[in-house]
Amino acid sequence: MANAADLKKTMADAAQTGAAQAKQIAEAGVAQARVSVEKTLETAHKTAGDVMKASEEAVEFGRGNIEAFNKAAQVYVTGIQDLSRQTATMFQAYSEQAIEAAKTLSALKSLKEAADFQASFTRTAFERALADATKLQEASMKLAESAFEPISARVTLAVEKISKPLAA
Repeated sequence: MANAADLKKTMADAAQTGAAQAKQIAEAGVAQARVSVEKTLETAHKTAGDVMKASEEAVEFGRGNIEAFNKAAQVYVTGIQDLSRQTATMFQAYSEQAIEAAKTLSALKSLKEAADFQASFTRTAFERALADATKLQEASMKLAESAFEPISARVTLAVEKISKPLAA
């Protein structure tokens, strides 16, 4: 019977050892699963944060683009109004000059005086028109540059943003 008692004790010890090992394996599996879940959650949280940050940056960049286009349109409209005023002032001056020339021409006594006056008037009017056209062209170019500047700045910023990840 001692043999049966020894066998019983050996089986009990084996069962206890097996249970302890099973418990250790289960605890190790749970710990490993916990670490895996924590890493997955940490990665998901970081990814969600990165996505939110990228979304916020995209929205802010879009807002900046809209502001740049609004600023460009505002500069353009204001500039066109100014060019229109300049043009109207020039045409008014041309009209006044023509009226004065007609008065002067009607007061002249000879055909020679009239021809000399007409030649002088034509030269002066042409030179004035050329100078005014040059002023308008320069103002138009300046307006185009000023109106395009906000958009150009946004394009430069976009290129910098796109180039940054490529350089890194």
